[in-house]
Amino acid sequence: MGVVVTDAEVTLADILSLRLAIDEPLEAGTELVLRHRATGVERHVLIGSPGARAQEATLAVSLAPLELTAGRWDAYLRRDGARSRLRSIDPGFSLDHLDAYALCQRTLAYRSYRTRNGYLALKISEAGPAAEVRAIWFREGRFEVTGLLAYTGLEDDDSRHEAVLTLDRRMTAARVSATATVQGVRFHAAVSLVDVLAADPDEAGTWEPALEVAGVPTPLRLGTWLDDVDGKRRRLHYPSAVVDGVLIRPCYTADDELRIEVGG
Repeated sequence: MGVVVTDAEVTLADILSLRLAIDEPLEAGTELVLRHRATGVERHVLIGSPGARAQEATLAVSLAPLELTAGRWDAYLRRDGARSRLRSIDPGFSLDHLDAYALCQRTLAYRSYRTRNGYLALKISEAGPAAEVRAIWFREGRFEVTGLLAYTGLEDDDSRHEAVLTLDRRMTAARVSATATVQGVRFHAAVSLVDVLAADPDEAGTWEPALEVAGVPTPLRLGTWLDDVDGKRRRLHYPSAVVDGVLIRPCYTADDELRIEVGG
């Protein structure tokens, strides 16, 4: 059975929407199988039904009832006991769609994508309110960051929300804070690098930024998750600054959270 995914998308309602190019109908008993790559756990969805020969078909699978857990899930078609990986020619990636998807409050985020070998897969991540970083830079002695609020449920409008950017040094309990601007779900914040050095003058180490926004119950982690770049700690490198002879640079953790490294 020749089947290729030509279009794949997880909608805002967490529906996996697929358009398939097929050389024969999906017969009764055909299943879509989703297999967790790490554990081997599987979920089966009946998709086949009697019908005339066609060159394409569309499927809509609600993901929430399947109780999928975080991780990578590979897609297969199964018929008469035989299964095959589901090929895809759709990269399944749109920054605009990911931004719109992140406007809703969620505990899990579902994303369809094409693997390097050309197969359909799902990436499922735990989701909670966060500050998605879109740009960071050092200028005029300040660290500046812009981005959008993800999974908070706030409206993407012109409403202004009181907000504060904090930088915390856990090892010494030092903290620096500065007023941030939040309009709708877009934010801009800046903090003086001189203030950062003065808050912990004798210690080199890592500072953790967070954004506190009125109406959001918990501080928001800063990081970059709404893209297709894995391993940002290795791949993304930003210009550094030197303040009073001390090197300061932004970097990412293994979980794609933003950090500010001072000295070292």
